[in-house]
Amino acid sequence: MPATGRVAAIVEYDGTDFAGWQSQTHSASIQDAVQEAIGFVAGHPVAAVCAGRTDGGVHAVAQVIHFDTSAARTPRAWVLGSNTRLPPSIALQWAVEVDGAFHARHSAIRRTYRYYIMNRSARPALQRMRTAWVHRPLDAEAMHRGAQTLLGEHDFSAFRSVECQSKTPIRRLERVHVQRDGDCVWLEITANAYLHHMVRNIVGTLLEVQTAADPAAAMAAVLASGERRLAGATAPAAGLYLWRVEYPPAFRIPMWEARLLV
Repeated sequence: MPATGRVAAIVEYDGTDFAGWQSQTHSASIQDAVQEAIGFVAGHPVAAVCAGRTDGGVHAVAQVIHFDTSAARTPRAWVLGSNTRLPPSIALQWAVEVDGAFHARHSAIRRTYRYYIMNRSARPALQRMRTAWVHRPLDAEAMHRGAQTLLGEHDFSAFRSVECQSKTPIRRLERVHVQRDGDCVWLEITANAYLHHMVRNIVGTLLEVQTAADPAAAMAAVLASGERRLAGATAPAAGLYLWRVEYPPAFRIPMWEARLLV
């Protein structure tokens, strides 16, 4: 059935029970669940393209997708109809017909992730799959100082996984902020794009350099080395959230954001 229009949507999900966004042969994926639900509402199969392919166990507050369809549905019908077919851990939050030039991935100009760490001696129970847990005391201010050395355009090979398939390790990091809120330490990072496991590897390295005499110098040395073996361990997936995706104003994609109870 020929497509007559393009629809953009915002999807929220808890990635705990999924092998990631991307469709996989032998594992449950968020993409498969979303495509089945939207296809039911459309009355024909759809292919959903996302802004960022999150890994297994990673969550999203505002994953942006697009799909082409020949069906005429209201935004309310796309959202409510799809949600009746989705598991409780996945939900569309918004949908609207967009210009055919819009592309969820290629049209994005920046993406923001947040990483949450529960920092206390006792392990969490309620948030065990929604945050990472670090029992030793963390210095959020030292982590913040160390993170500032990453600002700008750099070769981020030191924070790149061996499975990364990107043609270039060059990325532009626009903002990174670390702060404490009670027992929770969280990091927010904004960049044009990311390498595979880049955010989790940055977090893992900050957990190490925060005890250094000069966290900024220690982080700068890791960045300059380009060596993954000199960076910290990859932080757990449970603490990571795709928080926000930004597009040129002409596409009218809202700056969707939500508060999390962590």
